[in-house]
Amino acid sequence: MSADWPAIDLVVNGDRRSVQAPPMKRLLDVLREDLQLTGTKEGCGEGECGSCSVRLNGELVNSCLVPVLQAHGARIQTVEGLAIDGDLHPLQQAFLNCGGAQCGICTPGMLMAATHLLASNPHPTMTEIREGLAGNLCRCTGFKRIFDSVISAAAQTQDPMANEAHAR
Repeated sequence: MSADWPAIDLVVNGDRRSVQAPPMKRLLDVLREDLQLTGTKEGCGEGECGSCSVRLNGELVNSCLVPVLQAHGARIQTVEGLAIDGDLHPLQQAFLNCGGAQCGICTPGMLMAATHLLASNPHPTMTEIREGLAGNLCRCTGFKRIFDSVISAAAQTQDPMANEAHAR
């Protein structure tokens, strides 16, 4: 690493982190390479598939499109930040129970998109689920099992976002 690269401060999954990286390095690469958070996947690298979705200051973004400097001072939640103390997030459990996770490339992005959806709409309709996950592609499940997973998570508890406070 070059000493000329700026220190970039982030709060990732509730932990303060600092990295030295080229300002235009993709947030995706910083998460995976510098911070060893490999749950976020690269699918297309062009912002088309959603596999690299994370929450940046509460907004869903494709981390392959975000220069890390743009994330300086930001709060970032990755798929690793969903489970707390070894307990799966209700969405993670629903994906397991309903077969919403297949090969695993899209799953982290789907989970993050569904987390974002349920944070603002705890009991969405099927149309709202489809719209909420529209930026994420899956080639394995045909989406039915993914939609079923979101419906199941929303129905499991009065507060499907029980672990949401961890992201703040």
